[in-house]
Amino acid sequence: MKQNKIFVTAITIVATLGGLLFGYDTAVISGAEKSVQAFLIDSQGLSTLIHGLTISSALIGCIIGGALSGLLASKIGRKKSLMIAAFLFFISALGSGSPEFLFFPKGETSMGLLYIFNFYRIIGGIGVGMASAICPMYIGEIAPAEIRGRLVSLNQFAIIFGMLVVYFVNWGIANGQSLDWINDIGWRRMFQSEAIPAGLFGILLFFVPETPRYLTLKNKNNEALNILSKINGIEKAKEIHAEIKRTIEHHSGKIFSYGKLVIIIGILLSVFQQFVGINVALYYAPRIFESMGAAKDASMMQTVVMGLVNVVFTVLAIVTVDKWGRKPLLMVGSIGMAVGMFAISALSFFNIIGIGTLIFIIIYTASFMMSWGPICWVLISEIFPNKIRGRAVAIAVVAQWAANYLISSTYPSMMEFSGGFTYGFYGVMSILSFIFVWRLVPETKGKTLEEMENIWKK
Repeated sequence: MKQNKIFVTAITIVATLGGLLFGYDTAVISGAEKSVQAFLIDSQGLSTLIHGLTISSALIGCIIGGALSGLLASKIGRKKSLMIAAFLFFISALGSGSPEFLFFPKGETSMGLLYIFNFYRIIGGIGVGMASAICPMYIGEIAPAEIRGRLVSLNQFAIIFGMLVVYFVNWGIANGQSLDWINDIGWRRMFQSEAIPAGLFGILLFFVPETPRYLTLKNKNNEALNILSKINGIEKAKEIHAEIKRTIEHHSGKIFSYGKLVIIIGILLSVFQQFVGINVALYYAPRIFESMGAAKDASMMQTVVMGLVNVVFTVLAIVTVDKWGRKPLLMVGSIGMAVGMFAISALSFFNIIGIGTLIFIIIYTASFMMSWGPICWVLISEIFPNKIRGRAVAIAVVAQWAANYLISSTYPSMMEFSGGFTYGFYGVMSILSFIFVWRLVPETKGKTLEEMENIWKK
């Protein structure tokens, strides 16, 4: 029996719905943000600080969800943890759209209503944090070694695609409607629309298996062997299963029992993925283009162009990651990002505005999307040994969300100080990311997850 690529691809597509919801939940606030401000903030005369905390409250949930992911993935399994994330997405979607449900009269604003709205957004953030850790882990543990990079990269594509979908959904809800209708009803429908993919994700998870690595960890060897046989064929499955058993039977499973380097590499992969400034480019793109002289309509169009470039270059990474390897793509991406950011920094210092700015931002984001965007997740899903993977991935993901929050929240004040300095800082981080990959990150192309352990034993 040969490798069953249709079966493993179908399982992967279900798991990537978690990535799609990650992108959807992160971006849904963009369409609803002004209406939420009018309904919950301005109506009570609250400060811009409260507005900022409300809009970014989901990030608090992301850090909590990332931290919980390791405990849950290790205790109840990867599949059941994803089911919990799907449930949290569903509850958050309905609750954020109707925060008055059960406790408050509809349409009347109050501090209590603001708190409950933030509670629902944090619940959704916990789902995002869990999905961001467990979806790549699940795919990495299911996928055969020779196509693992491609399949895990699909999760990043799903995140970008989820963002793109919700931009169109928000536009479709608001298109042709009055501002009063959007501020009264439209923003609620934007949040509630997420319940559809969340419900679909939850239902489809009933039809996918638990990962064979987790089942073997729990001594469910027959079930593990059965799933491995469906994916790889019987002979290859026996070989892989014997290797999995060997790696978990003679090991304590303590977090630093393979040394500290593997954990440090996981954390630095996450931190560099954020410190190169990508979420500044994604979150503040229209503002960046406006600050460089583009009209408001033109800045939105430039953002759409950038979004399409992101999709194209993420596909490029999916196609090449198992052919070229992880390290070459990361290093090429770091160089491209450095070129883009240093050029934008120079343009900013000399106050030169024009098409060059757009070109260099596209070079920067394209370089990220073909490298650090998807491949950071590929490496995080595969570098950690079986016995510590759940907790180690959780540590890396918490580091990633914390770095995301730090970089995103410091951007406005850094820009106030100096635009050239800000973009130059991200350029320096891109150079440091190149040195880090060159010196410390191992190549994992074509290796089974069990063969990876030998690297750390040395």
